[in-house]
Amino acid sequence: MGIITNIDVMMAKRKMSLGELAERVGITPANLSILKNGKARAIRFSTLEALCRELDCQPGDIIEYRPERPENR
Repeated sequence: MGIITNIDVMMAKRKMSLGELAERVGITPANLSILKNGKARAIRFSTLEALCRELDCQPGDIIEYRPERPENR
């Protein structure tokens, strides 16, 4: 697990579509989808700031750390 993104949760709370948020933030819908689905390896602070501004939230509302659990053997 590790780092989890909750962009989809915040979008749902704000009733905002992926396309609308991508346009407001200034990134492509494809790149926002990568962030939203947890496939991104990094995020620029400027993008994180724009997401927080448009979703009216804090970085911790978008990004969460969940420790990985060891496999049961």
